Amino acid sequence: MFFLMRCLHRDGQDQARDTHRPAHRAWVQSGGEGLAAVLIGSALLDEQGGSIGNFGILEAESLEKARAFAEGDPFTLAGIVERIELTPLPDTFQAHRIGEPMTARE
Repeated sequence: MFFLMRCLHRDGQDQARDTHRPAHRAWVQSGGEGLAAVLIGSALLDEQGGSIGNFGILEAESLEKARAFAEGDPFTLAGIVERIELTPLPDTFQAHRIGEPMTARE
């Protein structure tokens, strides 16, 4: 199953993001130690170019595993994330068009 994940951050988290970014990137690369594969993702910016969160396209066995991935992210555990949104994508989602996934897919 595929999901659009949006993690919206609390205001004023620039320093905390910088501190936890290496652990966040390792979490993404490992797929949350196998919970999900991150096909693509990036920061989300406001109209002035400031960071307001991050998004990802996830492949996971279930909504529960996708949520566990998002909730286990070091950004979430550090209190940076204010809200997690997970939206299922249709069976017709063309994941094969994403060239180089951020997490190795099995």
